[in-house]
Formats: sequence, structure tokens, C-alpha cells
Amino acid sequence: MTRPNFFAFPSRWLGLVAGSLLGLVFTHAAADGAKVYQSTCAVCHATGVAGAPKLGDRKAWAPLIEEGQAILTAHGYVGVRGMPAKGGKPDLSVEDFAAAVVQIVNASGGKWSEPDAKGLAAIRTEIVKREKELAGGQGREVTGGLGRG
Repeated sequence: MTRPNFFAFPSRWLGLVAGSLLGLVFTHAAADGAKVYQSTCAVCHATGVAGAPKLGDRKAWAPLIEEGQAILTAHGYVGVRGMPAKGGKPDLSVEDFAAAVVQIVNASGGKWSEPDAKGLAAIRTEIVKREKELAGGQGREVTGGLGRG
């Protein structure tokens, strides 16, 4: 007669629960980007208010996408040209802002993924760099790209 393995069931159950929770985390992150876009970004990017590139306008977004995820996200987060910092929502986290940028870019011809820890670190580094440039009076000239103007 074989004895039941009491450790097998909890291990399988734990794996199932962990996998389900991980799926919820990734679904939640993707939903946050869409939610942030709808609640904050769409105010300008749906219609092009103040020269904002419109969602889905591949031609307008192409040079911005080429600047790279860290630069585009960081410069938008700090504010650029007519765009206020954090899209005008002072309590917006870097993570939620980055998720919204991914939504916009992917709807406008890009193929970006949610930034991982390394990507978020690069974005934060770029935010600090950009804030220093702006504090020193540099970087206000408009050169055609969202991340440079």
C-alpha cells in the first residue's frame, strides 16, 4: 500500500495560487495604464490639445518613440513644452505614468513592454537628469521631440 504524499498537495495548491496571483498582478498593471490614459492623458492626447501628439498618430509619435522608453517617459513625467509634469496629476506615480506611456506608444505604432525594475531605474535616473537640466535653465529649446523640448 502506498502512503499519500501530504507535501504534494500543498505544493501544487501553492503553485496554483501563486500563478493566479501573478496573473492578477500583470493584468492589474496593464489595466492601470489604460485607466491612467483615460483619466489623465486622454484630456490632451485624444484631440491634440496644445499640440499634444494624438493617440494613434503614428507619424507624430515615430520620432518620439525613437528617443527610447526611458527618455520619453522621464521627460513627459517632468513636463515638456505644453505638457505639465505628470500630465497635470501631481500624485501620479512613475510606475503608473510609465504604464500609460506604454499604452499610448503601443496604440501609436510602438511595441513597448511595461518597464521592469531595471527599466524603471533608468526612467528615474533620466528624471533626475532632466530635472537638473531644467533647474539650470537648460533644455527648454524645442528641437522637435517631446523628450528634448
